[in-house]
Amino acid sequence: MLKRDARRSDGPAARADLPTFTREVTATMTASSTIALFIDGANLHATAKALGFDIDYRRLLNEFQTRGKLLRAFYYTALIEDQEYSSIRPLVDWLDYNGYTVVTKMTKEYIDANGRRKIKGRMDVELAVDAMQLAEHVDHMVLFSGDGDFRPLVEAIQRRGVRVTVVSTISSQPSMIADELRRQADVFIDLAELRAKVAREFTERLSSREARAPVSLEVPPHLRRASAGNP
Repeated sequence: MLKRDARRSDGPAARADLPTFTREVTATMTASSTIALFIDGANLHATAKALGFDIDYRRLLNEFQTRGKLLRAFYYTALIEDQEYSSIRPLVDWLDYNGYTVVTKMTKEYIDANGRRKIKGRMDVELAVDAMQLAEHVDHMVLFSGDGDFRPLVEAIQRRGVRVTVVSTISSQPSMIADELRRQADVFIDLAELRAKVAREFTERLSSREARAPVSLEVPPHLRRASAGNP
């Protein structure tokens, strides 16, 4: 078992008065570990797009269920208020019925001083509150985000004896994870390495009728005479 001192000497968070861990934590996620997932929906979507694939959330859930005792899988996203149709709504509804705890917040669009359309609706506070409340019940947290604003949260969770894995990527240009967050994490997993296990599998979209239909090999009339003399 590994005990880690939360006092760091390589960043602005280094302070002599930080408490050390009060319980032992394992070096890696194990089958007996109680784990929780915290998914920054917008950030994970952008990261997967940067790598050229879409997330299959059923496969993602199954993958981490095999890595330990999955207590909760939280998914955070903002929804635009008064929008007749939201492309994220079908996903949110599906997640809600298929093992995820979905946390949403209504937000509004606005135009900034430069005339650009902006959306105000970060979910950092909601994610941080849930993570702190759940810390005493889990051994390992997995954060799907590259946002550097989560570095203090990761440090606070670690001080409670919980290991934190961060999932993002350094395989894109530019990198999708803040360097300070990557340094703070106990374990960093590049999303590119999970692609084979969590990517949506695209198959040829043919109807069963199209799939069963025979392929016509009829020779065009102007070629029939020429082809008739061929062996």
